[in-house]
Amino acid sequence: MSDSSKAPTWMIYGANGYTGALIAQEAARRGHKPKLAGRNAAAIATLGARLQTATTACDLDHPAALRAAVAGCKLVLHCAGPFSETSRPMLEACLAEGAHYLDITGEIDVFSACHARSAEAAQRGICVVPGVGFDVVPTDCVAALLKAALPDAVSLVLAFEAAGGPSVGTAKTSVAGIAKGGRVRKGGTVIQVPLAFKTRTFMRQGKARLAMTIPWGDVFTAHITTGVPDIEVYMAASASTIASARKLNWLRPLMGLSMVGRFLERRTAASVKAPSPEKRARSGCYIWGEATAADGRKATAEMETPNGYDLTATASLGVVERLLNPALVSRQGYLTPSQLMGASYALTLPGVVLTTAP
Repeated sequence: MSDSSKAPTWMIYGANGYTGALIAQEAARRGHKPKLAGRNAAAIATLGARLQTATTACDLDHPAALRAAVAGCKLVLHCAGPFSETSRPMLEACLAEGAHYLDITGEIDVFSACHARSAEAAQRGICVVPGVGFDVVPTDCVAALLKAALPDAVSLVLAFEAAGGPSVGTAKTSVAGIAKGGRVRKGGTVIQVPLAFKTRTFMRQGKARLAMTIPWGDVFTAHITTGVPDIEVYMAASASTIASARKLNWLRPLMGLSMVGRFLERRTAASVKAPSPEKRARSGCYIWGEATAADGRKATAEMETPNGYDLTATASLGVVERLLNPALVSRQGYLTPSQLMGASYALTLPGVVLTTAP
C-alpha cells in the first residue's frame, strides 16, 4: 500500500478500469483522496502515484484481504464488473465493515440481490445504492419525475439513445447478459422475454428513432422508485441491430455454457476500443420517458445528457459526496439513486437538460 498524508475515508475498487479511472481522475480534480484498489497491483500503483493517493491491491476471491482493504472506509464505490460476478463479495465486505456500498451496475440480477440485503444493511446503518452511473441515475430520475406528475400511473416506458461506443468492461457485461434474455416488468413481477421482444419509435427533434426492448436496470429499479407495476425499457437501435439481437435468441442456450461465454467475452474484448475523450465529448445521450394511467392519461419527459461515461463520473461522485456527509443521509438500507438524491438529482449534473418536462 502506498503512503498518503491523510488516511482515505473511501475507496474506489476497480480504479484501473476504464470507468474506474475516469471516476478516480474526477475525484482527484475535486480534491478527494480515495483509496484506489483492484487486482492489478502495478496498474493501481501507477494510477495512485499519478493522482497522489493511497492504493491497495486485493482480489475479490480473498474475503479476508478484501475486508482488510475496506476496513476504515466510510464507503466503497465498486467499479469492477461484470457485477453479477463481483458485486456479492464486495457487498459482503461492506456489510461486515459497516461501509456504504455503491456500484455502477446496470444488471437487473445485481439490483435484485442488493435489494434482498436491504434490512441487513439498515441494521448495520449503511446504504446500499447500486447503479449510480448512467445506469441508472438519469432514467431513474426521469421515472421519479413522471411518477410525481402522474401519481396513478400503471405503466412506465423508458428509452435512451447512447452514442460513443462501450468500454471493454461494458461490452463484456453485455455479452454475459445474453444468456439471460430480455426482461420486462409485468404486474409488478420481472419476467423473462426474448431479446428485442418489442420495438417502437420515439421522436427526437422531429426525427423518428427506432428502438428495441432491453433488460436495462430500470426494469427492476424504477418499480422500487415509483411502485408502477408495468415497466419496459428501450434502446435506440438500427433495424439490422434489432434483427441481429433477435437471432441471438437462438444462441441463448449455448451462452449458458461457460466455455462459450468466455470465448465470446474474449472475442469482444479484443474487438472493442473504448471511446477517447474526444469521442466522448462529441457523443451525448438522449432519454425518453412515458407514464400512462389506467384511463389513458399520459405524462412524458425527455432528457439530454453528456456521454454516459462522463455522466457516470459526475453522478457517482455526487452520491459519494452525499454519503460522506452523515447529516445529509436520513435513510439506510437499499436505495435507488433518486430515493437518496431526489427526483431532480440528474438535473444538477453538468450537461444534463430536461428538454421536455412532465
